[in-house]
Parts: sequence; C-alpha cells; structure tokens
Amino acid sequence: MSCPICEKRKAERFCPAKAEKICAVCCGREREVTIDCPSDCTYLIAAHRYESEHPRSLPADTPLMVETIPKDIIHTHQQLLAQLAFSIAKFCAAQPRAVDTEVLAALEALAQTYKTLSSGLIYERPPQAPLPRELYSALIAFLEEIKKQQAERGPSTSFKDTEVFYLLVFLYRIGLLRTNGRPRSRLFIEFLRGQFPQAPELQREPSRIIVP
Repeated sequence: MSCPICEKRKAERFCPAKAEKICAVCCGREREVTIDCPSDCTYLIAAHRYESEHPRSLPADTPLMVETIPKDIIHTHQQLLAQLAFSIAKFCAAQPRAVDTEVLAALEALAQTYKTLSSGLIYERPPQAPLPRELYSALIAFLEEIKKQQAERGPSTSFKDTEVFYLLVFLYRIGLLRTNGRPRSRLFIEFLRGQFPQAPELQREPSRIIVP
C-alpha cells in the first residue's frame, strides 16, 4: 500500500493522527507541520528526544536577542516568573489547540509592550491572531492584578516594569530554545506544564523554585 500523503513510497508507519499508515519520509517531513501529532506518538517522542540532544541555533535577527538580562533578576523574582509561566500553562490547558508559535507571539508582543512602559511610554501592539491576542490580554490582566496587590502591600514590594520586561524576555528565549520551530509544536507548552505544575504564592521570602 502506498503512502496516502505522497502516494509514492510504501506506507510502513502507523500514524495515530491520521489513523492509517504513512511512509517514514512523510512522517518526518509533515510531523507537527501538516500533521497534528498526539503527544504520545512513539515517533514524535523519539523525534523530540533527538531534538533535545541537538538544540537548534537561533538566527542573529531573532527578536529581543540583543537584550542583556541582569544576572540576578531571574533569581530575585523567581516567584513572579513561575506565576507567569503557570498562567501560560493554565491558559493552554483551557486551549488544547494552542501551539508554541502562538505562545511565543504573545510573549514577544507583551515584552515589547513592557519595553516601552519601562521607558515611560504607553504603546501597545497586541498580536493580530485571535489566540495569541487572547493570551496577551490574559497576561496583561494577570500582571495588572499582581501590581495592584503589590501596591497594597507598599511601594517596597512593587515590581518595576523593567523587571517584568526582563522576565518576559527570559521566558521568550526559553520558549525559542525549547520549541523545535515546527508550526504545530507544543514542546514549550509541555515544558511549562512540567516545570510549573502549580502557581506559587508571591511572598517576600526567596523562592525555592529551580529556574530552568
């Protein structure tokens, strides 16, 4: 039987997404591109294992790559970082069709917004696509609520826009490195779910969460 995708090569691999056999070449080429692979597919798991052992390099013109993140800011604000990551994971749990590219689009746009806020300007450019825009709005609302809570405790506990900006840049870079760049990849989303299964309470004490 020939592969139903290319109609040339022999169909040898069972594809759970298509519920039929396809050839190895189409499996590798169309995986997470035109085929929406389930996370428990053995071929997908093997491919992800290989990709984790051979990280991809990022182009020099990748957005936000020129930003230098202060060395201590990630450890100083681990709890806020975990809260942000958990918020993304929670949003994606309610939106099972969400993919890494959509999460990255929301993070990049939000980071750019906070970059302008830290300079004293108010300028927003939310993503145009519906799901990234919805995630962007959810994170904006979350951060505004955190700011409100911190303001009630006193100015000494408030987060600066610059600090939030660097945390967003950090998350964005982690996402770029954790995903494989395929349109339907959910590697970064799965990483967030694994690293941040629950949201820690924001406290004044140092966090014990291990930053990836």
